[in-house]
Amino acid sequence: MNVFDEFEWRGLVYDATPGLRELLDREKLTAYIGFDPTAASLHVGSLLPILGLARLQRFGHSPIAIAGGGTGMIGDPSGKTQERQLLSKEKIEENLQGIKAQLVRFLDFEAKENPARVVNNADWLAVIPMVDFLRDVGKHFTVNAMLAKESVKRRLESEDGISFTELSYMLLQAYDFLVLYDRYGCRLQMGGSDQWGNILAGADLIRRLRGEGTSELGGQKKLAHGLVFPLVTTSSGVKFGKTEAGAVWLDPALTSPFRFYQFWINTDDRDVVHYLKSFTWLSQQEIAELEEKVRAAPQEREAQKRLAREVTGMVHGEDALAKAERATAVLFGAEVSALEPREVSDVFADVPSTEIPKARLQEGLPLVDLLVTAGLTPSKGEARRAIQGGGIYLNNLRMAEEKRAVTTEDTIGGELIVLRKGRKEYRLVRVAG
Repeated sequence: MNVFDEFEWRGLVYDATPGLRELLDREKLTAYIGFDPTAASLHVGSLLPILGLARLQRFGHSPIAIAGGGTGMIGDPSGKTQERQLLSKEKIEENLQGIKAQLVRFLDFEAKENPARVVNNADWLAVIPMVDFLRDVGKHFTVNAMLAKESVKRRLESEDGISFTELSYMLLQAYDFLVLYDRYGCRLQMGGSDQWGNILAGADLIRRLRGEGTSELGGQKKLAHGLVFPLVTTSSGVKFGKTEAGAVWLDPALTSPFRFYQFWINTDDRDVVHYLKSFTWLSQQEIAELEEKVRAAPQEREAQKRLAREVTGMVHGEDALAKAERATAVLFGAEVSALEPREVSDVFADVPSTEIPKARLQEGLPLVDLLVTAGLTPSKGEARRAIQGGGIYLNNLRMAEEKRAVTTEDTIGGELIVLRKGRKEYRLVRVAG
């Protein structure tokens, strides 16, 4: 099996240039994908192209990740209904550093035969004179062809239209491909299906400018190729990686490992096999076995658990995975005392919370009073009945005594108390002072 076959069985080939499968079978190629620094972190949608480069590398090919310091100054109009907000050079540089640090987790930069590279296209885009660029690159693009691109057509139909700045993005991306072809012998560009037109534009520019003679690397000129992955959406049509709380980021400071784990474990049964193929390293046989479990025992959610484990461990490491699993167990009744206060806050970030002064706990606060104060029961009488019925839990431990007093000894790290009524109704109590 070559890497094209690997992409194909995983459902990752939306389109490819003719002859690419055979070329990947007989030659080791250098390939690239661009990542524009529009944010301080990559998000879960970026995992598909990142793993695309990583899969290529495991099959012996050489990956290049472009951190788009140059194209990031412009902004890709693909998939956008309105103009992007332009970022400052300082903000782009800050974002670039975060993205580079994340790519290191997935690509091998120390490989002896095919080490990965991260390059910044500002190195060539920021220094080329405008007149030279228009003369040497722009003359090979007709406005007719540019306007026919789907991403451009959609913007032209909108009220805001498209600026010359964003229209020029296609030329910049094509020039990236040409520069990488000349400098590193890069003959393959990959990306999402919305990049197909831009990728073909770059391959065509290489054909026009380097179609005859020999390259700077020596040897005969060779055609450039493209491969695009399908854009990932949920079975309900929602854009992948978008939640009510916003995007799911790879940076743990923006999306905690617990929230990240929860995103994957909540995957719909209709999507989980597709995600296992797209976002993990599991083999065909392993995924087939999990697919059968989805069919035979969907209530066990074995496929979702494996998906969450694989991706969270890959992105955040085993220690963060263990904490995320421990925190998740709390939602199903495990003791809360094993968690740190910040982990508890993360688990119950969306749960209604109440603040009480520490002095009230030092005196010993009746549990029934705390239940009413936290809003878990409407009255002390209802609180007593709930305790007598065995439906009240403190830090996930069932409370049997209606006269029990809650003290600082019951807090988590002196800061938090978790109250629960029944199976799923939680309240978080924050201790102040």
